[in-house]
Amino acid sequence: MIRKILALFRSERIDLRERFLDRFAGRTIIVHQGLTIGWVGELMKEAGGGAHFRFDARTLPAKRPTPIEWMVERHVLPLCLPMPLLIKIDGRNLLIRHLMRNGMPVHPSEIYWMLGEFPERTHIVLSASGQGFKISRKMPVSDNLVDFNAIFEESAEY
Repeated sequence: MIRKILALFRSERIDLRERFLDRFAGRTIIVHQGLTIGWVGELMKEAGGGAHFRFDARTLPAKRPTPIEWMVERHVLPLCLPMPLLIKIDGRNLLIRHLMRNGMPVHPSEIYWMLGEFPERTHIVLSASGQGFKISRKMPVSDNLVDFNAIFEESAEY
């Protein structure tokens, strides 16, 4: 009840942002504009591959957007990164990395490794700030290699 009363006094932007952050906290989202059946099939073969929420941005814009529709339309698509995108919601931050290499989507098996490189190796980080998000650009868009050696060396230390 108190949430509904407070919602009346909050800006719609903050309400949609908070609802998005609450709903997807700790989760990953793959934002795309269509994926091939073969690519999705390979994703499903990966351990945890079905746990990624997939959002097709071709459905936008919406008259009354849901929190994820609002987030993708207003904050993710304007970044103009190659699609598909991998987004991890980490607290109040969205860690974003595109899934393209040499003009083709990477193999879904690389997603696990990319997540292991977060937060250091992201293209963009959106941090909740004020009524919107602060944009921090990290690695160049042209760089999307996975450093398997660093990952193996790090795990060997344990």
